[in-house]
Amino acid sequence: MTQGSEGEELADRYADLPVRHSEVAMHGLVWDVVRDRVDLGAAGEVTREYVRHTGAVAVAALDDQGWICLIQQYRHPVRAYEWEIPAGLLDVHGEPPHVGAARELHEEADLVAGTWHVLADYVSSPGGLDEVLRIYLARDLTAVPDHDRHERDGEELGMPLRWVSLEEARDAFLAGRVHNATLGIAVLAALAARDQDWATVRPVDAPWPGHRA
Repeated sequence: MTQGSEGEELADRYADLPVRHSEVAMHGLVWDVVRDRVDLGAAGEVTREYVRHTGAVAVAALDDQGWICLIQQYRHPVRAYEWEIPAGLLDVHGEPPHVGAARELHEEADLVAGTWHVLADYVSSPGGLDEVLRIYLARDLTAVPDHDRHERDGEELGMPLRWVSLEEARDAFLAGRVHNATLGIAVLAALAARDQDWATVRPVDAPWPGHRA
């Protein structure tokens, strides 16, 4: 079995390889498809197409019992009403990611949180899109007053909300009854962090080197 360097920290390595040519292959309503010719050095030049994404944030909101807030939303590409956690695009110019997360929690779950931490960062499909996602842990929750609640439309109209234990969410994910990757990562990360008395969570403004902004 091949071993890594003794004592070397396990971490991704970021590299800005030379792009010899770049063009937009398709302009979309929300995202564009980009075609790059990138120089891999000894491996030569290759052409790759990918979806250029704004990035996104999601919120694992836990109540005083440690139960997680889930919402159910129709996702047309997979033809399913998915159980998810509140989430949204980083599409407001100059908005810090944690502020975007708080906005999504307000708009999608009618909640505000008094305590925020970074729970996990991940990339959704690095072979085909440059989307990066950050999952926040939100606690000390209070409800948004009725007069200040967001008016939902589209797929969010009438969106169900449900509170479940982390264990119930984990079991549903591992059994294949729920399939949203962000939900699965959030629940497994929250359980692992809870088992370590939340020592693994990071400050709300922790560096995010994977995000272009």
